[in-house]
Amino acid sequence: MLSKIEELKLVAQCALGDNRRAFATLVEAYQPRVRRMMLNLTCGDEYLSDDLAQETFIKAWLALRSFKGISSFSTWLYRIGYNEFYSHMRRQRETPLGDRPLPQEAHESAVATEAALDVRAALASLGEAERAVVTLHYLDDLPLKKIATIMSLPLGTVKSHLHRAKGKMQHLLLTD
Repeated sequence: MLSKIEELKLVAQCALGDNRRAFATLVEAYQPRVRRMMLNLTCGDEYLSDDLAQETFIKAWLALRSFKGISSFSTWLYRIGYNEFYSHMRRQRETPLGDRPLPQEAHESAVATEAALDVRAALASLGEAERAVVTLHYLDDLPLKKIATIMSLPLGTVKSHLHRAKGKMQHLLLTD
């Protein structure tokens, strides 16, 4: 994880001098976190997660000059990633994520436990906003305030999404 000063230095090098090495450093630092976020939002679809993460970094590179430094680079990047995921879901409305089968790798993986599959299915049953809040809060350890910034929602709405999601997941996991 880069410090805010390191982030700003690298962003300045990218924005002012089109320094691809500096951007590569940013990608190396944040790619695992962005990919993990996408993996959780897509309920384990590795190919889609990779595509969305790649699109996130392409859009970040293209929009880097618009980064104002008001929030941290990671918050700005997560926002781009969330927007990319949300745009993809809007385009795929005819096939809701909850109705899609789990990727084949999840069934074949010796590491995937029954509990992990239950949690993944519970995540898939949530709405997009609820799944995003749960993913960002519990799996990426982001505070609710930062999630509100990333999702452009009031803090109270983020708390409501989290509360509803926990209730739905608890009901689903305890009834099976």
